Amino acid sequence: MRNLIISLLLSLCASTAWGAKASWITAADDSVNRPNTWIAFQKDVVMKTKPRSLKARIACDSKYWLWVNGNLVVFEGSLKRGPAPGEGYYDEIDLSRHLQRGHNRVAVLVCYFGRSGFSHEDSGKSGLYIDSDNAELCTNASWMSRIHPAYDTATGEMPNFRLSESNISYDARHAIDGWQTADVSAKYGFTPSVEIGAWGDRPWGKMTRRPIPMFKDFGVKAARFELHEGARRDTVIAFLPGNLQVTPVIDLTATQGGDTIDIWTNHSHMAGAWNVRAQYVTRQGQQQYESLGWMNGEKIILYLPKGIKVNGVSYRQTGYDTKVVGTFHSDNNFYNRFWQKALNTLYVNMRDTYFDCPERERAQWWGDEVILTSQAFYTLSLSSIDLMRKGMLELAAWQTDEGILHAPVPGTYKSELPGQMLAAVGLYGFWNYYMNTGDSATIRKVYPAVRRYLERFPLDSTGLTAAYKATWLWGDWGDNRDIRLIFAGWHYMALDAMARMADIMGLDADAAQYRATMEQIKKGYNHCWNGYSYRHPQYMGATDDRVQALAVISGIADESKYGEIFNVLKTQEYASPYMERYVMEALFQMGQGDYAMRRLKKRIAPMVNDKDYPTLWEFWDARKRGFRGGSSNHAWSGGGLIVIAQKLMGAETIDPCWRRFKIDPQYVTFGEASLSFPTLSGTVSTAFKRDKTQLTMSVGVPAKTEALVYIPSTATDRITIDGRALRTDRIVTDAQWAKAGKTAVWLRAGNHEIRVAK
Repeated sequence: MRNLIISLLLSLCASTAWGAKASWITAADDSVNRPNTWIAFQKDVVMKTKPRSLKARIACDSKYWLWVNGNLVVFEGSLKRGPAPGEGYYDEIDLSRHLQRGHNRVAVLVCYFGRSGFSHEDSGKSGLYIDSDNAELCTNASWMSRIHPAYDTATGEMPNFRLSESNISYDARHAIDGWQTADVSAKYGFTPSVEIGAWGDRPWGKMTRRPIPMFKDFGVKAARFELHEGARRDTVIAFLPGNLQVTPVIDLTATQGGDTIDIWTNHSHMAGAWNVRAQYVTRQGQQQYESLGWMNGEKIILYLPKGIKVNGVSYRQTGYDTKVVGTFHSDNNFYNRFWQKALNTLYVNMRDTYFDCPERERAQWWGDEVILTSQAFYTLSLSSIDLMRKGMLELAAWQTDEGILHAPVPGTYKSELPGQMLAAVGLYGFWNYYMNTGDSATIRKVYPAVRRYLERFPLDSTGLTAAYKATWLWGDWGDNRDIRLIFAGWHYMALDAMARMADIMGLDADAAQYRATMEQIKKGYNHCWNGYSYRHPQYMGATDDRVQALAVISGIADESKYGEIFNVLKTQEYASPYMERYVMEALFQMGQGDYAMRRLKKRIAPMVNDKDYPTLWEFWDARKRGFRGGSSNHAWSGGGLIVIAQKLMGAETIDPCWRRFKIDPQYVTFGEASLSFPTLSGTVSTAFKRDKTQLTMSVGVPAKTEALVYIPSTATDRITIDGRALRTDRIVTDAQWAKAGKTAVWLRAGNHEIRVAK
């Protein structure tokens, strides 16, 4: 009892320390809430001793940069607003190693977006909030501030309506150099800040601790550049080592001040839209400038008047703090290049959220996110898991009063794409997250929202998902979409996922209801089989390859239909790069992995072979269209990476967290290949090499896990494991694991080698 009382008192002390002396603050200026306003804050803090630990809770609308004693501590802090409508995020940072005994000067630059978009909800009010157990650091009227006079909005076209960011202009003639360490009151006219609210007050609302790492800063690096002289103005093109998220840094000399330089990337106008760019207005002499609003692209492009000398162009790459730790290699150079381009596309679409493309939208479309997160589990370090969890919680929290789940969120987009929503909450989305993480707590949080959403999908008299009314009945890009069966396939798999979620939560009645509804849909779907393919009777277009694929991967189609479905998939190619992942998987499931790989290569070769773009495109023919309406770095086009890892290399989890998993390669396309990737249980690896005399398999099994390995032979006398003949008592005989023409064995922790003589 005594320990409980002490614990409660400590908790009370902690809660009263946070927020007890801090306020939301802004500058004393009538223009502070104008879109794209930049506000500089400064405070002197005296430390009696150098602190061992000093945590600060920092929030703002919308982004901030923080210096301590002139040293940059945070480059682009804060997340775009919207863990739920009307709410925001805060960062928690330990500042102790940046502070010294005695006098310290803390400076913060805040950028207030002042407009909502497809990934940010504007509060309507600029503000900074810093809370700490050191009262001097807490934001209040003792902080000095002013609107930064050099920042403004660039002239010309604004970024398209999906983006909350503005085009930044910086006029160096109005710079306040060194303000982070200067006596700003005397030198730059800073005045005491205005206290405008307390923790939890509107319009900033409830604040949630940042659930993902701070962004990774790769440092400033020089870029090779070329000068192209023109009649009226010159162009400088600087080359980046890939399609990166960067802030451009320029070093130049101007004979006079007042000239405007336009700062673009080759993605500033891309995918049929105006995206982010910047401007810089010179002062006389040599000068350096870093434009703090990130852009992406392969090139930085400067348009500048005559008479300006560019001394150098550099860039600071920033991005989500994760690493590529998974590896893949094969003896097929085409697919090695495809894998790398898929990885490039994956990483450039990660930051505040996963997004579909990094220039036009920066938006959390869940059809894309399902594919990106599945790729991440096979390629990236485990910190990437946090970004998917954040997306799941946001999707559930933004559910409408009518029970609709819609994306992208957070932000202004309100339309529902039911196909993408069903994919998100289904086997390939939320359930895949659980199988890779074992995070039942998050499943419990999102379950009520998903249950309520699925109540919106009744069945018709045939047993199929009833015709659905939504703002956008999308289904997929491209022609010949058999919408009724597309939705029924996704609905079936969403119900399957929910039944499994209900199982782990002990909700037996829910699970039974979901499975009963699945049986009705399965029956109705199979009534649409005409002997050659699945077609809804109201559908008049060409037979849809997507629908056949969904029938296979969902389990609606039994093996007796595989031959005819395969014939359809050999002739019908309507699936976009988004849905091609599921067509590939269906082909592998039907034992046609070789054709799956040939079909993907045929369709995606223009992207993989293109030497100008290191990422994958939104549409098969996006470059032919001049990227008008389609991006060159679209998240969903890397789905083949997942299929190679799961189906060709055969690495799939059986239990949550990969405590038990299977290795069941399909030996197509590659003579040799290797794959390794991190899991929460440790690194899993698998490799094979085929020649005329034998097959060699290698399997790495983490500690405290087991691997069910399928060996492509029933001639057990030709099989050795770790140099020893296979004993018959090691062969798995349980019917649930049996596969025709294969021998299955369980392998425990360690590195194993299997040889099969031909």
